[in-house]
Amino acid sequence: MVKGLYTGYTGMVNEQRRMDVMTNNLANSATTGYKKEAMIAQAFDERLAIKIKDTSHLHNAPEGIGYISLGTKVGETYTNWDQGAFQITDKDSDVALAGKGFFAIEFTNKAGETSIKYTRDGAFVVDVDGYLRTVDGDYVLTQDGAMNSQGGEDNYVQIDPNLKYQISPDGTIRQNGEEVTTIGVVDIEDYDYINKYGENLYDLIDGGTIIESEASVQQGMLEASNVNVIDEMVSMITIARAYEAGQKMIQTEDSTLEKTCNQVGNV
Repeated sequence: MVKGLYTGYTGMVNEQRRMDVMTNNLANSATTGYKKEAMIAQAFDERLAIKIKDTSHLHNAPEGIGYISLGTKVGETYTNWDQGAFQITDKDSDVALAGKGFFAIEFTNKAGETSIKYTRDGAFVVDVDGYLRTVDGDYVLTQDGAMNSQGGEDNYVQIDPNLKYQISPDGTIRQNGEEVTTIGVVDIEDYDYINKYGENLYDLIDGGTIIESEASVQQGMLEASNVNVIDEMVSMITIARAYEAGQKMIQTEDSTLEKTCNQVGNV
C-alpha cells in the first residue's frame, strides 16, 4: 500500500512539472520567435516483487509475486521548432526567418561580459550610429561574424541611418542600390546542442557545430510564437484532472492504511 502512495505522489509531481511547462508556454505566447516546450513522461523501471531477503527466485519471474510499477518520472523536456506564423509590421528593421536558422548577436550580460547568442526574434532597431541592434541593445552580427562566432565592432551590422535600406532574402542590406553588409543568419547542425539561455536567446553547447542556414530573411515581418493558446489551455485542463486523480488515489491509500492500523490491528 505504501507503494501506492509513492506511485500517486510521483504522478502528481510529474503533472506539476507538466503544468510548469504549459504555463511558461502561455506566458510566452506573444513573445516574438518563441518556440514552445513539451515534456515526455516515462515509467520508472519495473521491479520484480519478491519476499524480503529472498533472492532465490530473483531472475525467475514465474516463481516471484509479480512485477510492480514504481511510478512515473520526467523523461525529457524538448523544444518544438515548428515555424511560427508571420506578422506583417511594415517596419524596415523588423525581419523574420522563413526556415531553419538563427540570427547571431553579441550579447552583453550585467557584468559587462560578451558572448555570442542566437535568436529567432528579429525585432531589431537601427541606432543613431547606424548599428542594427536588438531591443535590449545587443549588436546583430554580420554573416562573417556569425559563421566564425566572432563579435567586435568589425563584425557588427552597420548602415547609414539617414538612408532607406532594403534587405534581400539572403540577408544582404542595400542602400542606393549598393550592397552595404549582410545580416548574419546561421543554423546548428544538431539541435541537441542548443540550450535556452533566457531573454529569448539560445546558447550553443560545447560540441555544437555552426553551419550555413537555408532560411530566407523576410523584411517588414516578425515571426510569432508557435504556441497554440487553445491547445495549451486544453492540456492544462487535462493535467489538472490527472493531478486530482493522483490526490484521490493517495486519499484512498491513506484511508486503507488507517483502517489497517486502527481496526485490523485491534482484532
